Amino acid sequence: MTLPITPADVRTAARALDGIAVRTPHLCIAALNDATAATVIVKAENFQRTGSFKLRGAYHHAASLPADARERGIIGASSGNHAQALALAGRLLAAPTTVVIPSDAPTAKVEGVVSLGAQIITYDRTYGDRDALVARLAEERGLSVVPSANSAHVMAGAGTAALELLTEHPEITTLLVPVGGGGLAAGTAVIAKDLRPDIRVVGVEPHTAADTLASLRAGQRVSLEEVPRTVADGLGHTIPSELPWQVNSLLLDDVVTVADDEISYAMGYAFAYLKCVVEPSGAVALAAVLANRLDVAGQTVGVVVSGGGVDLRVFHDLTSSVRTRNGTPAHV
Repeated sequence: MTLPITPADVRTAARALDGIAVRTPHLCIAALNDATAATVIVKAENFQRTGSFKLRGAYHHAASLPADARERGIIGASSGNHAQALALAGRLLAAPTTVVIPSDAPTAKVEGVVSLGAQIITYDRTYGDRDALVARLAEERGLSVVPSANSAHVMAGAGTAALELLTEHPEITTLLVPVGGGGLAAGTAVIAKDLRPDIRVVGVEPHTAADTLASLRAGQRVSLEEVPRTVADGLGHTIPSELPWQVNSLLLDDVVTVADDEISYAMGYAFAYLKCVVEPSGAVALAAVLANRLDVAGQTVGVVVSGGGVDLRVFHDLTSSVRTRNGTPAHV
């Protein structure tokens, strides 16, 4: 099968994003290494502009559109991070922007979208069909759709985070990445396997939103019976996006899952030890390492922390609900 993106596409995206996306820090601390019996290097995309990796793909896709299409405007759907990224991309490219977001999206993410001047249209996460709404609005208004995952440009842009990490740390032997729609995992896997063919790339999903794991087991895309309930709102997909699935079904070495309390623990751990505010969706890969979801002892492990968009109240409630694990404080 010919994959929808190549390593060259990721490198092209990196050049396009030069001066647009921040080269986010790589964090490695003794406490985390001791806790996992490995050398763990965290790619902190919570420090990216708008607070998540999403700017990389949203900008790259929007910038690839013809000038007249950008002038008419762009539209996309998101639980919040892609919405903020799209709003910033629209501002940088002088493209009027509309975002379709769930009515219960985190306040911090909604405020970020509003501050960047995008128009917001809400839908019901449980009963609404966001993709149908986006398609209808795009047709009625002549807007260009910028998908959150199902786009070659979005996947290639997302993969630039792993390109940065592995260029600086070629010694990484296992790389863990969150999986929602699958765009980040797909871009990561493509460039990682090119830079280091023997690397193990592992996707991480919440227990209750493991549509990619279910699809891998079935050998084809399958849909969950209902909208997942998880603290990781950005990963609550019912079915993998089609283009990322084509990549992930071939290149991901494994997918593991984590429980909501393990995600909350990882958020508290990141705050206490990495000095990072991480949202639930962004914490799942770190949660998998801390919960020993795979054997990484003695290895050098890369962990993508994908975002930090979380309301203060939610952050406090989640992190204070988990006091300790194995004697290690989850928060300070």
